[in-house]
Amino acid sequence: MKIAFIGLGNMGSGMCLNLIKAGHEVKVFDLDDAAVDAMAAAGGKTAGSASEASQDAAIIVTMLPAGKHVRSVYFGEGGVAGAAPAGALFIDCSTIAVDDARAASREASEAGFVMVDAPVSGGVAAAAAGALTFMVGGAREAFDRARPILELMGSKIVHAGDAGNGQAAKIANNMLLGVSMIATCEAFDLAQKLGLDAQSFFDIASMSSGQNWSMTSYCPVPGPVPAAPSNNDYAAGFAVSMMLKDLSLATDASDSVGAGSSFGRMAQSIYEALNDQGHGGKDFSVIMQHLDRSHMADSESA
Repeated sequence: MKIAFIGLGNMGSGMCLNLIKAGHEVKVFDLDDAAVDAMAAAGGKTAGSASEASQDAAIIVTMLPAGKHVRSVYFGEGGVAGAAPAGALFIDCSTIAVDDARAASREASEAGFVMVDAPVSGGVAAAAAGALTFMVGGAREAFDRARPILELMGSKIVHAGDAGNGQAAKIANNMLLGVSMIATCEAFDLAQKLGLDAQSFFDIASMSSGQNWSMTSYCPVPGPVPAAPSNNDYAAGFAVSMMLKDLSLATDASDSVGAGSSFGRMAQSIYEALNDQGHGGKDFSVIMQHLDRSHMADSESA
């Protein structure tokens, strides 16, 4: 099958590589020439634009920074919609605002295409391993078309409902993740300051009522989970700047529907302070290194 893949960042590169490994003819485009060259070396075909990549492609997959990029790549001048064959399936894996995803889906339908929003959870390692979770919004027929492709890049594919619901699931999930990571870091900090070493606390809490993903899969303290970024100087699997983006989307969405998000807002302010201090490129679990009282107080009052 002919597939176009647009957006070869840290996540997109791993995802695209899995499609190439599966034997599909994948034509790629990105503004980063090095990323394009890497996919070419792996067997992908290169294109000079999103439009060129989409010609003759039955499926177009995108992994882009924000809603404005998604709308531009698909529907702007020289965009995908002007080049892709009628009836092509658009799979947008970017994390964007729910309203942007729903507007893009409507525009795709009006132009004779089918579109799903399919944001991901799992980080860079899961993208490379083909072990992502996809939260998919769109009609059931569109989901059924997208699923075989998504299964080459992920281990869990969930239909969240109508257009935009994939994004709704993603931002709600990541708000929970951002809050739980901060709480997990504070718990480790408290335990250590009370004289309990990190491994002992992990062994107890990971089997008790406080157990959560931030602890058992992504432990913010070096030692207990060898594959966690904390054991690699907090090199980003999921960067502070990306968590901040998702928390901002979550609080904006909360405002639009009148939902309560007081803890989400506190988490947003804390990660915003961390980002402003120059740590935006570090993994979001690096909050473990910045728990002094003055930092947290300043962040919560921002």
